[in-house]
Amino acid sequence: MRFGPVPPSEAEGAILAHSLTLAGRRLQKGRVLTAEDGAALAAAGIASVTVARPDPDDVTEDVAAARLAAALVPDPLAAALRIGAAARGRVNLHAVGPGVVGLDAAAVKAINRVHSGITLATLAPLVRVAPGMLVGTVKILPYAVPGAALARACEAGRSALRVHPVRRRSAGLILSEVVGQKPGLTAKGEAAVETRLKALGISLGAVRVVPHEAGAMAAALADLPGEIGLILTGSATSDPRDVGPEAVRLAGGTVERFGMPVDPGNLLFLGAQGGRPVIGLPGCARSPALNGADWVLERVACGIEVDAAAIADMAVGGLLKEIPSRPQPREA
Repeated sequence: MRFGPVPPSEAEGAILAHSLTLAGRRLQKGRVLTAEDGAALAAAGIASVTVARPDPDDVTEDVAAARLAAALVPDPLAAALRIGAAARGRVNLHAVGPGVVGLDAAAVKAINRVHSGITLATLAPLVRVAPGMLVGTVKILPYAVPGAALARACEAGRSALRVHPVRRRSAGLILSEVVGQKPGLTAKGEAAVETRLKALGISLGAVRVVPHEAGAMAAALADLPGEIGLILTGSATSDPRDVGPEAVRLAGGTVERFGMPVDPGNLLFLGAQGGRPVIGLPGCARSPALNGADWVLERVACGIEVDAAAIADMAVGGLLKEIPSRPQPREA
């Protein structure tokens, strides 16, 4: 692409690089100038105008942005994404429903290494999204880019972006109570969990409030409806053989992992019972603030496998914002 100043008499067919106002008339940047525009510029006493003129093999910004977006998301329905219209070299990609971001990070990096004028910015992998949320944006920076470079970017990024939609649409919750616990703690926990589930489009099918005893919790779990089982104990789980994990085993289930390297959220446990996942929520789940349980719940809800190794890998970026209400904050 050629870029620079030319006399108005030579501007026909070129792209105006910077907006101009003359005789009450506004010429917007990006406009393809006509012979009449050139005459008006000359009549206004403008000796030169800065323009961009694509080379024969160049692709203009809107066409290029649309092509790259289509390569990234060849099947919008399957990817649970909506591709916006191209405008000023930009195409936005929005989630059509709740879920978490799925992307090929290596492909995104490869796209951005092809040509400095071809860019793609996305949310981080596995970030939760709501309907209509912006997931990625393609932006072509100059008025045109070489067709060969665009072709390489499209090939590098083919099918690289999607949203994993929520697959499990119902959950059941067990709340255990200890003698002498703070009034309102159970109700607070139920409200916080229900809010989290609603954000994912998941219905809370049943809530069981039981004593903080493994037998009572196991009986409630065995009878609990929902595609996900959730347990929030009145006393924090401090060992793999503590009351919550033992209740899962007594109900015929298994415990995959106790504890996670995410703070707040360390005292989570993850298991399975009756063919469904069971998440033992940490006490910080009573707060609306982001914690490790959110990461596990979101992925489980979207049908993404979460095992002990996946939880261990959450350590990077796992130091989250402190919750002021915690009984034992990190630092005094």
